[in-house]
Amino acid sequence: MEICGGQTHSIVRHGIDRMLPAGVTLLHGPGCPVCVTPAGVVDAAIAIAGRRGVTFCSFGDMLRVPGEGGSLLGAKARGADIRIVYSPLDALAIARKEPQRAVVFFAIGFETTAPATAMAVLQAERERLENFYLLVPHVLVPPAIEAILGDPDSGVQGFLAAGHVCTVMGYTEYEPIAKRYHVPIVVTGFEPVDLLQGLYLCIRQLEAGEAAVENQYSRAVRREGNRAAQEAVARVFTVQAQRWGGIGEIAASGLGLASRYQRYDALTRFTDGVVPTECAGECIAGELLRGRKKPCDCPAFGTRCTPEHPLGATMVSFEGVCAAYFRYRRTEASSRNDAGDGDATSHGNERPT
Repeated sequence: MEICGGQTHSIVRHGIDRMLPAGVTLLHGPGCPVCVTPAGVVDAAIAIAGRRGVTFCSFGDMLRVPGEGGSLLGAKARGADIRIVYSPLDALAIARKEPQRAVVFFAIGFETTAPATAMAVLQAERERLENFYLLVPHVLVPPAIEAILGDPDSGVQGFLAAGHVCTVMGYTEYEPIAKRYHVPIVVTGFEPVDLLQGLYLCIRQLEAGEAAVENQYSRAVRREGNRAAQEAVARVFTVQAQRWGGIGEIAASGLGLASRYQRYDALTRFTDGVVPTECAGECIAGELLRGRKKPCDCPAFGTRCTPEHPLGATMVSFEGVCAAYFRYRRTEASSRNDAGDGDATSHGNERPT
């Protein structure tokens, strides 16, 4: 299983999974921060953005993610002041420029983006900005790996860990997981050659009966990671249980603002502090993110669920597995069927690889 959605897109785009020998199957894990943001958090974001005097700042791909009550894009169309930013520092600049507005940044992401969020909070504290807030659904990778391995239906025998996450956090947290579950974990980059080498290292361990953490992405990742970034995250946030979209709550898998920085919490400031509950929908994101199914197993894929009309975040996000299959596998399947090769089954119905 590759963890990162960026790795998934590289695998599907370049057909790496189709090049592998029989007996090697790639499963796509919960490594897209947009995809694992719960619909209830999206509903909270919509509620906050709709309040008078609030400017809501978000990365662009979150605007189309559906909650139970629509999307941020729909709220923007109804008049909410919602702005696309490229970093939390952009939101901080808006708060500095428009002190009469309450500026809320939607702080999604894994350990990769948490340091930038932490730095924005520390800068707001230094400048004594009173109008800057965060909606924080940051999540952590190692607890998600353990949740997958603890699933009795999981068939995962090895992991390709996300190189950018490990650039920040290092990989010491993965070492006890590899030992406890006897599963090799290879820190891997994102180019096709990175992924192929990561697969080779993982399979070499499996064939030797070994289970350790290896670092394929040594040009960017050190075992100890980026200590300065880790210190900033530890200062601003505290580890807590977190709900994952389609998966549910995972213990110690999220980051919440530490007590010293609670004044920046938008959920407490603008709502009752409770994330709305979610209703079960047609989207099978939970099965996809656990590696139990692939997009072509969903009856709505490519028909009722498309990038223009998504049923779930896995079709919205650029790193979403459904978006990858829709972009790179749907047309291939259609071409084969149009050519009359006799196989008119579901999209992307390649042999197990």
